[in-house]
Amino acid sequence: MKKATNHTQPDSCPCGNNASYEACCKRWHHGSERLNAPDAPTLMRSRYTAFVLNELAYLLETWHPDTRPTHLEPNAPGVKWLGLQLRNHTQQDTTHATVEFVARSRLNGQANRLHEVSRFIRENGQWFYVDGDFVQKPSNNR
Repeated sequence: MKKATNHTQPDSCPCGNNASYEACCKRWHHGSERLNAPDAPTLMRSRYTAFVLNELAYLLETWHPDTRPTHLEPNAPGVKWLGLQLRNHTQQDTTHATVEFVARSRLNGQANRLHEVSRFIRENGQWFYVDGDFVQKPSNNR
């Protein structure tokens, strides 16, 4: 697994918070609070940032073992992540939550939009991404 080596840290964290990466998601990726996001929305934000920065090991470690892929590919050369929007968060109980989000990117001039409702579970004090359902835009064909 490769980690991006030519990425310069942005003024604000890729997850959309105004704090720097060091003050925001880095603590979940590499800091003393590694893998200990306090809730599903925080884990969602830290996973988006991990996608942006090619933190593939973190993505795998925060993916539930029952649904985790064996490996992940790094971002395609030239991909630019444009932002994350958290739309909704529902806490079903102390160990289950869903987060609806939209992540936007661009590759070779082509805009991409990923709209998903993700399921999360907390086991042994750690939140994990389980899986998600893509949300399709309504068709204008009538």
